[in-house]
Amino acid sequence: MTMTDFQPIIEVVEEAYEIPQLNATRKISALLPYDYYKTDKHYPVLYLQDGQNLFNPLAPFGDWAVDKSMAKLAEKGFSDIIIIAIDHGEEERIIEYLPYKHPKFGKGKGKFYIEFMLKKLIPYVNKQYRTLPDFEHTGIGGSSMGGLISFYAGLSHPEVFGKLMIFSPSLWISKMIFDHTRSFEPLEKTKIYLYAGGKESKEHLPNVQKLEAIIRKKMVDGHAFDFHFSVNEDGNHAEVYWREEFPLAVKWLFFKS
Repeated sequence: MTMTDFQPIIEVVEEAYEIPQLNATRKISALLPYDYYKTDKHYPVLYLQDGQNLFNPLAPFGDWAVDKSMAKLAEKGFSDIIIIAIDHGEEERIIEYLPYKHPKFGKGKGKFYIEFMLKKLIPYVNKQYRTLPDFEHTGIGGSSMGGLISFYAGLSHPEVFGKLMIFSPSLWISKMIFDHTRSFEPLEKTKIYLYAGGKESKEHLPNVQKLEAIIRKKMVDGHAFDFHFSVNEDGNHAEVYWREEFPLAVKWLFFKS
């Protein structure tokens, strides 16, 4: 078999999936294991934000090449995962991914976005596909604002999202995220993969290192969960670096016991 034989099956769940909580619609896509329709297995699910930038090489800022990474991982025997890609809201992106109030952007709609995932999208995916619906097998992730809202979702609903893939989160937009992390009660078997680049901005890496310290203190205080912190000293705030990190994070979150 060649690598093309391991390419994930890409399906458009819906071009304009209704999000009543935001009075909006979004394109939702699913990347299924290459052999999904040849087995009766059930799979863990990873919900990723910014769907436009995940597997479209013509995306304005480049893409994560998630499809290519999954094909390479599948070739090595790591294919058993469903990825759900949720497109962002273009000019509404920041406000929809913002879970807190901000002096410039106003009251964020992030809580409504996560409510949409909990009440509508996740139940739909669990009904439509052969999933493993428990928290241990349900992940969420994204980068920048997508990383912020994904981390917020994990903090707010640890019983739903047991695997967090947080790349270059936009911590600058609200210091409340640090207090929220301090009060976070991770469940046993929760896994958090946090990544930052050293050249993203002057405050970026120090902010993420501050978050890392808060998370590590929880481990010292006796919370039983897994945490991995990755830094690329040369990394900028760009898709090309998240593309490099993605297969490492997937492998650690979903295929490392």
